[in-house]
Amino acid sequence: MSKHLLNYSDDELLTFARQGNDEAFAVIVNRYQQAVLATIRGMLGEVGAVQDIGQDVFIRFYKAIDNFKGDAKLRTYLTRIAINLSLNELQKRKRKSWLTFFRTNDALPEISDRSESWKRKEHQELIDKALLSLEKDLRAVIVLRLVDGFSTKEVAEMLDMPLGTVLSRLSRARTQLQEALIRLGYHH
Repeated sequence: MSKHLLNYSDDELLTFARQGNDEAFAVIVNRYQQAVLATIRGMLGEVGAVQDIGQDVFIRFYKAIDNFKGDAKLRTYLTRIAINLSLNELQKRKRKSWLTFFRTNDALPEISDRSESWKRKEHQELIDKALLSLEKDLRAVIVLRLVDGFSTKEVAEMLDMPLGTVLSRLSRARTQLQEALIRLGYHH
């Protein structure tokens, strides 16, 4: 990959990619791959399908690159595709798994707190178990808002729902997660 392309803005890279420059598209993939995979992992949990769906996100984007008008930031657009493909996967499976990292008020660790105790497998397993009870609609709101860091307004736009609904689901999800973690004996 040409190092000079790394310094270009998203808009410039998109222009090059639309002209058939595959290296420019590769820079876009490298720039956003981790964020896309984190979103999918947040929706599906640690499963083998995460990589496959991540590839599908970029394949879909590549095929529709001419349709991207730049109304939203590129990261927002790619995250929207990742959420939709993840929801499709959940629907197909009819089972609910979930992410290993999230945050809420005082009862749970901050998402930015990547301390060793937070990374420990037993904490992740307890959190996974607690999250299995969440509906996929609540899961999508939590992933976008607390894991990916989008504003509630952005989440509302991405999921095409009123701001009040996002706030309500976020509140319900936090309460349900805290109750489930207490039942499982999670200590932080």
